[in-house]
Amino acid sequence: MRIYESAEDYLEAILMLRERLGMVRSIDVVNELGYSKPSISVAMKKLRENGFVEMDTGGYITLTPAGEEIAERIYSRHRLLTEFFIRLGVPADVAAADACKVEHDLSEETFEKIKDHALGRIAEEA
Repeated sequence: MRIYESAEDYLEAILMLRERLGMVRSIDVVNELGYSKPSISVAMKKLRENGFVEMDTGGYITLTPAGEEIAERIYSRHRLLTEFFIRLGVPADVAAADACKVEHDLSEETFEKIKDHALGRIAEEA
C-alpha cells in the first residue's frame, strides 16, 4: 500500500520522538515538525483511521505494526542517506535536509545500490 509522503513524515517523526522521549503526544509532533495543532490533529485522525497509529485515553500515540514498518523503513533510509551524503563531504545539516527530501522518492533499486556502496565504503574504512 502506498501512502503519502506527509504520512510517512508523521510516522517517521513519531518513531524518532519515541526513541528520544519514550512516549509521544500530538504536541510533541507539533513541536518536532512545526505544523499547527489543528493540522497535526487532522493527520493523527487520518493515521488512526488507516490503522497506522493508536492513541490511548491519555493522548499518547503508538505506532501499529503497519505504522512501525513504514516509519522504520523511512527512518532507516534517512539515517543511511544522511551518513552517505556526509561521507561525500556535505555538511551534516545539509545532508540531513537533503536526505529528508529524497528518502521518500528514491526507488528501492537505487536505494539498495546506494546502501551497498555506502556499506562497502564503511567496511573498507573499518
